Amino acid sequence: MHKTSSFESQEGQRILCVDDDPDILRVVRFTLENEGFEVGTASSGPEALDWVRQHGLPHLAVVDLMMPGMTGLELCNNLNRSSDVPVIFLSAVDDEPTIIQAIDTVAEDYVVKPFRPLELAARVRRVLRRLGDFAFTLEPVTRVDDHLAIDFAHQEAYVDSQRVALTPTETKILHILMRSARRTVRSDFLLRRIWPLEEVYEDTLRVHVHRLRHKIEPEPGRPRYLITQRGAGYSFFEPT
Repeated sequence: MHKTSSFESQEGQRILCVDDDPDILRVVRFTLENEGFEVGTASSGPEALDWVRQHGLPHLAVVDLMMPGMTGLELCNNLNRSSDVPVIFLSAVDDEPTIIQAIDTVAEDYVVKPFRPLELAARVRRVLRRLGDFAFTLEPVTRVDDHLAIDFAHQEAYVDSQRVALTPTETKILHILMRSARRTVRSDFLLRRIWPLEEVYEDTLRVHVHRLRHKIEPEPGRPRYLITQRGAGYSFFEPT
């Protein structure tokens, strides 16, 4: 098993910046590190995916839209198949339909180049505050406790050290709930984040949670991790 991290050892929030312009990467890294973030960089979509496999998911990604080989949109679609990493696009494309499409599909915000570095940092903080502080330190394998660990990048859980395959939807549910551990996440919020472009009903979400419990819970009928908050939604652990 890879290096793990626990619920109890919250560290600085980590930002992944992806841009094929090394000067942009340097400015963003310098600015965000001065604001107290840990910053990783990648010069292409494939390099960013390799970074995630090596280091684990970031808390947020700042992504250039137009990059050779794999566009920023393609990169984000790849990440969002099995996670809910918030994304801010940083792009020279100042075209209203493009901006609207990006925000409607994968982006939390869109910043046009040339940009003000401190304004970008403020937007990063705003998005992270709105979506919640991730209660777990993110590593290639995120340890919950002695029974359970999650490898988001490879869509796997380790249950009593035994590897268990997860579906992309199950992995995304875990990512959203673990980000807001011990707080109730409403069902309608989960539906919007998991199926943003589809009309999906709560019964479908309930089925996925039921299947996930049977994969990770010691006693699925008496869940320890995935707690139903009746009439509201779900939480990862009971709210304190």
